[in-house]
Amino acid sequence: MSERPSQEGKLSPGAPNDPVPFGGYYMLGLIARGGMAEVYRARSRKAGSKRLLAVKVMRPQLAREARFIDMFHREGKLAMVLKNRCIVETVEIGEADARHYIAMEYIGGRDLTQVLRRCQELQQRIPVPHAVYIAARIAEGLHFAHTLAGPDGRPLSIVNRDVSPSNVRLSYDGDVKLLDFGIAQALMKFTSEIGILKGKFSYMSPEQIRGMPLDARTDVFSAGIILHEMLTTEKLFRGDTEFALMEKVRKAEVAPPSQFNRRVTPELDAISLKAVARDVADRYQSAAHLAADLDALIAGYRFDPKELRQFIRQLFRKEYAKELEDSQIAMEAEPGMTIRPTPAPNTGQVPRATPMVGTPALAQPPAVPSIAVQPPPAPGHSAAPPDDDDKPRGFWSSLFGKRK
Repeated sequence: MSERPSQEGKLSPGAPNDPVPFGGYYMLGLIARGGMAEVYRARSRKAGSKRLLAVKVMRPQLAREARFIDMFHREGKLAMVLKNRCIVETVEIGEADARHYIAMEYIGGRDLTQVLRRCQELQQRIPVPHAVYIAARIAEGLHFAHTLAGPDGRPLSIVNRDVSPSNVRLSYDGDVKLLDFGIAQALMKFTSEIGILKGKFSYMSPEQIRGMPLDARTDVFSAGIILHEMLTTEKLFRGDTEFALMEKVRKAEVAPPSQFNRRVTPELDAISLKAVARDVADRYQSAAHLAADLDALIAGYRFDPKELRQFIRQLFRKEYAKELEDSQIAMEAEPGMTIRPTPAPNTGQVPRATPMVGTPALAQPPAVPSIAVQPPPAPGHSAAPPDDDDKPRGFWSSLFGKRK
């Protein structure tokens, strides 16, 4: 085990078999890097601690803004009271080696952006029942935060303002978790100063684009965008320029998802369009109402949440095997020990995601062995047979083509 602390403001990322100390944690490797922070897999240095965590470390240049640090810590503390199965748990906010950090539960899995990208690469869709279930859990987490009250019983009036696929984590165990909920308001106030806000317009509500006062219904709109994109595997709002994109969001002219995916029922079309209604009065008035309608629809598909776990593991088979190996090594590595990972368990066969409708073909994707089983349609609706031209467009691929 390496005992080399961070030097000159740079963190040593460590590795599963080579932990590096950082405050009260051992860093076990870099997970992600963004304009605002770097996220590391970590574990506590306390004896006997076996829980994996994700430690998000603020970039040094942001620490020069005292107001940002204050809000980062204040909103981080707010995140610690958001205890819900659909929100990533925040366990600590602190400072170590002159770096500010937030420690959260570690969720082994992929974010929804990566899932959509992989589906595009494999010429597949997220199956309709899976998409409905994911959207319902997003809405459930949002409603919990929207209605959370403080110790005095008064509503905290939390609004996320940054609900997007990159902030939705799908675990290899089938969990759906909202990320960074408690600090979203803090981040949004300063991201434009460091060039991160660009690209977020695609998931804003019309009233947010206009700079109007916001309430929980802006998050409902963003959740509706995510639902629409999961059903269609198409970007809902896009433009050649930032201004053109903002105009698309302001107008909020949305086609029903069934125009892109014939497996979407009229009931699901209605739910999707109500969630992204331009006028807040025509929209779902709470995330709870959206979740209730989605959950009622799920019952018709006879969907088992375990299917989502199997779907994610199959979609990312190699990544899941690597996750198991790294996690085992990270939890067992001690000075002088040689850790040999056990073979990954059989992930099993799962239904292949439904093919995309009316889109030109991509290059030949890597094969994913699976049993081609179509989920049953909702009661009273017959499943549309796949068309010969059910092939993907390249919007998601082009969107993420430059992303590492």
